[in-house]
Amino acid sequence: MQNLFSLEGRVALVTGGSRGIGAMIVKGFLTYGAKRVYITARKAAACDAAAEELSQFGECVSLPGDISTLEGIQGLVERIKAREEKLDILVNNAGAAWGAEFDTFPESGWDKTVDLNMKTPFFLTQALIGELRAAGKDHVAKVINIASIDGQSVTKDETYPYGASKAGLLHMTKRMALRLAPDNIAVSCIAPGAFASDMNKVARDHADAVSKAIPAGRIGTEEDMAGAAIYLASRAGDYVMGGAVTVDGGVSFAR
Repeated sequence: MQNLFSLEGRVALVTGGSRGIGAMIVKGFLTYGAKRVYITARKAAACDAAAEELSQFGECVSLPGDISTLEGIQGLVERIKAREEKLDILVNNAGAAWGAEFDTFPESGWDKTVDLNMKTPFFLTQALIGELRAAGKDHVAKVINIASIDGQSVTKDETYPYGASKAGLLHMTKRMALRLAPDNIAVSCIAPGAFASDMNKVARDHADAVSKAIPAGRIGTEEDMAGAAIYLASRAGDYVMGGAVTVDGGVSFAR
């Protein structure tokens, strides 16, 4: 019982791990004993800088690249395979959002959002299945998809593909969980609410105003996000398969 939340010796990959929710998760993993955490992001300089900053908590390795395409996914996977024989934890956090009025919503915004939010988590997990199965021979390996409360309830914002893709990710998590459970891989999901990030600039820049609509009376902190991710990634979360942990201070029920 005393080591339920330990990640000692575990190797993880967190996509979009250079900032926001991804960086919160990386910090939590390293603090709780992860052996090594790889992060990826499109901007190489930012990814490298983030890895250097996060390395004060443990070993963090930058593998920058664009994983919105199958070619980019394969490039990342090849670099992981060159370094690791197994992968204990995969966090599919990289995502995109796009807002525009219904009458003028562009196809480019739709494709960018849906591809990164739904296609990338599936095909990256598929490409790393060998390493995840290898980890599953010793303990329950983990795939954690980062969805959103916008996939559980409807926001007033005109972000059509964002909410739809996150709802799709929640459903896909269930289907993937059923398929991979026999391989000793637990697939689960986190549905965050308002956290300060470049994707949620309103929460970042106007936290006090946003907090008024949240039953908890505040936006989420790095401890809130790290705690949920550590729970799912550790022994404590081994029996969570296909489920979503909603971390939003109750706002999804108050909409």
